[in-house]
Amino acid sequence: MADYFEQTVVQQSIPETDMTPLERLLLSRIFHSERDGEAWYFFAEDNPCTMIHTTRAELAEALASSPDRASAAHRYVAERFVAVSADAVQIDLDLSGTSWEFFLQDVVKRSRTLSYISIVAAFTCSRMRPNGFGGMAVLITADAIRGKSTNDLIEEFLSEAGLDGEDRGPTEVRHDHS
Repeated sequence: MADYFEQTVVQQSIPETDMTPLERLLLSRIFHSERDGEAWYFFAEDNPCTMIHTTRAELAEALASSPDRASAAHRYVAERFVAVSADAVQIDLDLSGTSWEFFLQDVVKRSRTLSYISIVAAFTCSRMRPNGFGGMAVLITADAIRGKSTNDLIEEFLSEAGLDGEDRGPTEVRHDHS
């Protein structure tokens, strides 16, 4: 069985003052994080997490102390928090219905120092599978989230070469033996 990885790096360190406590909590569980002066460096060695684990007290405190109640993080977590059993001490928060890109976009919208955040990811696989390798780049501004994968780039190259629609994949490699 093959294991697929999405090693990801948020290229800019994010100033702690630009994040709400809730965003800081979520981003530090979605990614690994390291202190970088007064900022945080976020990265994923295997994959960004879509299921995070926290305590009720930690999540309640982060929600209560986050002033941006209109942020994507606050709206998403608040909707799910009310459905959690009142006696639950540990909470598993499923983030698969949203995207960390929206959390980072809210950071850019509020930031006085960041006009954008860029992310790069490498898609790798524990076996040499044709669909297991590639990458992506994402640019997040206050107004837009733009991204392209290596597959997107190949499609653009094929279109520019007038080869879009042709199927000449690796199985049809031709060798000239003249």
